[in-house]
Amino acid sequence: MFALNDILREAVRQKASDIHLSSGNPPILRLDGLLSPMPGVLARTDVMQALKEVATTQQLEDFEGKGEIDFSFDFDGLMRFRVNAFETLEGPAMVMRLIPMSPPTLQQIGAPAVLKQMAHLRKGLVLVTGPTGSGKSTTLAAMINYINDVLPSHILTIEDPIEYIHKSRRALINQREVGRHSSSFHNALRGALREDPNVILVGEMRDLETISLALTAAETGHLVFATLHTSSAAKAVDRIIDVFSANEKALMRTMVASSLQAVVAQTLLPRAGGGRVAAFEVLVANQAVRNLIRENKIFQMESMIQLGAKHGMQGMKESIQELVSSGQVRVEDAEDLLHEIEADKNAGDDAGGRAGGLHQHHPMSGMPHR
Repeated sequence: MFALNDILREAVRQKASDIHLSSGNPPILRLDGLLSPMPGVLARTDVMQALKEVATTQQLEDFEGKGEIDFSFDFDGLMRFRVNAFETLEGPAMVMRLIPMSPPTLQQIGAPAVLKQMAHLRKGLVLVTGPTGSGKSTTLAAMINYINDVLPSHILTIEDPIEYIHKSRRALINQREVGRHSSSFHNALRGALREDPNVILVGEMRDLETISLALTAAETGHLVFATLHTSSAAKAVDRIIDVFSANEKALMRTMVASSLQAVVAQTLLPRAGGGRVAAFEVLVANQAVRNLIRENKIFQMESMIQLGAKHGMQGMKESIQELVSSGQVRVEDAEDLLHEIEADKNAGDDAGGRAGGLHQHHPMSGMPHR
C-alpha cells in the first residue's frame, strides 16, 4: 500500500533535495543531485491520493481546471515542501522540494562576506541569479534571516509559493504568496510601494511590469532583492534590459546603472563528503560597472569582476577553484563546470569583438589534484 508519509519521512532521513511522484513510475528521491528510485510503482490513483492529502480544496479545484499548481505545506514540524503538481500523458505527477523549517544563516550556506554588506544597504536592487535548483531561494532566505537578526526593518516578501517561513525578531516580516494573497507579482509589488517597506523580496521577476516596478522601488528608497534564471551576473543585467523595447533600452540602461547594487550568480556542486555546496560569482556595482551598463559594454563585466576583489567581487571560476583547493569539492566534479565557464567566457570575448588572440588556459591550471 502506497503511503505518502513514509516517502516524506524517508526523504527527510536521507536529506533528499526533491521527491518525484509520477504515474507509472516508482517514487524517486534526488540525492546529492542524482535521482534514486524507491521500491514500487505508483498508479495514477496513488499520485492523485497523495495530492489530495497535501493540497487544499481550492488548490485541487485549480489543478482540475489548469492542469498544474504550485503550493507549499508543512510536514509534522519536520520539513516544509514546495510542490508543483502537473498533468502528464501518463497521469498526474508531483515534484516536491524539501525546505528546512528554519531559514539558514549566511555562514551555513558559505555565502561571500560581501552579502552581509548588501543587507545593510538602504536602497537599490540586489539580484540573485542561477539555474533552477541552484539555491537562489535559500540564499535570499539567509539574507532575510540576517537582516531579521540585526536591523529593525519592515521586510515584505512576495513569493510563489512561500518557501521558508520567517518569524519577526528585530525586523517586522510580512510574507505574501502570489495566487493566495495577491493575483500576481506585479500587483503585489505595486501594493508594496504603499506598505512602508524597507526591504522587498521579489521571488521571481517574470515579466516586464514586475521588472519595471522592482527598478522603480529600488530607485525610490527601497532595498529590493530579486531572482532571475541566468548563469552569470553579466547575463542577468542583459536579461533585465532585453525585456524592454528598443526605444526604451537606453533609458533602462541608465535606470539599471543607477539602481543596481550587486548581482550574485550561483551554482551547486557535489560536496566531497556528501550533499552539495554553492559556488558564487559576485558583481558589485561600483562606478566602473555602472559606466559599463550605461555604455552597453556588458561583455566587459567579466574583466571588471576579475579586477574587483577589493570591492568584494569574485569570479565563478575562482570560487569553484577555492572549493577544490579547500577539499570541499573533488577535481572531477568541478572540471566539467569549469570548462563550461571557460567556453562561455571565450564566446563572450568573441561577441565583444576584443582585439588580439585569446589565451587559452586549462580551467584547472594551477589547482592541486586531490
